[in-house]
Amino acid sequence: MIRVQLVTHYYPPEVGAPQARLSEMARAWVSSGVQVTVLTGMPNHPTGVVPAAYRGVLTRAERRDGVRVLRSWLYATPNEGIVRKTVGHLSFMLSTVLFSAPRAGPADVVVVSSPTFFSIASAYIVARLRRAVLVVEIRDLWPAIFVELGVLTNRRLINLLERLELAAYRAADAVVVVTEGFREDLLRRGVPSEKVTTIRNGVDLDLFRSNVRSSAEDRELLGARAGDLLVLYIGAHGISHALTSLVEAAALLQDAPIHLALVGEGAAKPAVLAAVARTGTRNITVLPGVPRHRVPEIIAAADVCVVPLRDVPLFGTFIPSKMFEFLAMAKAVVGSVRGEAAHILTDAGAVVVPPEDPGALAAALRGLAADPARCEAMGRRGRTYVEQHFDRRALANDYLSVLRRAITQRVARRRVTRQRVIA
Repeated sequence: MIRVQLVTHYYPPEVGAPQARLSEMARAWVSSGVQVTVLTGMPNHPTGVVPAAYRGVLTRAERRDGVRVLRSWLYATPNEGIVRKTVGHLSFMLSTVLFSAPRAGPADVVVVSSPTFFSIASAYIVARLRRAVLVVEIRDLWPAIFVELGVLTNRRLINLLERLELAAYRAADAVVVVTEGFREDLLRRGVPSEKVTTIRNGVDLDLFRSNVRSSAEDRELLGARAGDLLVLYIGAHGISHALTSLVEAAALLQDAPIHLALVGEGAAKPAVLAAVARTGTRNITVLPGVPRHRVPEIIAAADVCVVPLRDVPLFGTFIPSKMFEFLAMAKAVVGSVRGEAAHILTDAGAVVVPPEDPGALAAALRGLAADPARCEAMGRRGRTYVEQHFDRRALANDYLSVLRRAITQRVARRRVTRQRVIA
């Protein structure tokens, strides 16, 4: 039986794309007979508020869906402010090594899903202590994304972070990325092709079903009136998502029976609220985030779902994971994206418009409002597409093959080394 230790800053009961990916992968691995231990912090993302049940303790052990979860204290902070976030990630690195790792037991492979190098550093230490394989999963091209968004501008700091990034890839026995664009970026910078595997995000097809029924109460909560086309964005309100362009599109649609709802939390939410106040638009509702189990019910209430990203060249390599959930629930989808995500949505029958183009987005929504039959046909095609290509269970099996291969290769290298020593 393979023993996997998964190091991640983010994990349920937090809500978000990494939390969903990692917990569903872990659950699938357990169902395949793998022993999985998660090393994570006390839940607090994205608000920085630790639930009462997790306060006042250094460590906490629990089981979620058959997965052993070891939590340790960390500096909890809202998902905003680079200095505070850095301190939070640094505290997680230290607490993982000091508090969680000693209780985790032996491991064959340590997987780290990384938003920053601090998680990779803690996983590297754990892997060396356990003499285990190290697999580094890259969900974002960090620090490149912060450079493109203008968050990082100091050239010396950027160069240092890029050197640390490449050092992390060299230290790993295998690297898993979530898009082909990420893989091409790593290969271009000299990471060996045999070390890098793409395991895209997917969706839990049992949780996100096309037969989940909507309720009048949920449509009312989201602000829709009778006869409205209800357009939904649900997910992180981050600086990458160009949510103010949705507000501007809503302002262009005030004469139409179309209502937009934004549900979630994140660093960009104040900007969204400010844009609503500035434009004075009345056909938009902004709501707090909801627990994971409520997400399918909220999506079911919508007629159309939107997937926006900033108009930044690097985002052509990104694939927002939320779009798979929308497609799985047989919703018509409008993607305001480029690159890899645009290609996938087009193949799934969705509508794609240029990012950060409120006029194009508004025109696409007007067209769908006038053609309900088209929305239904788009939804059916999208569900079929994700069933064929983005079933999380199938992707988890592919990921498990990567772990097994990395373990086998490590054993083979050790055998060769011993033979050389003997010779």
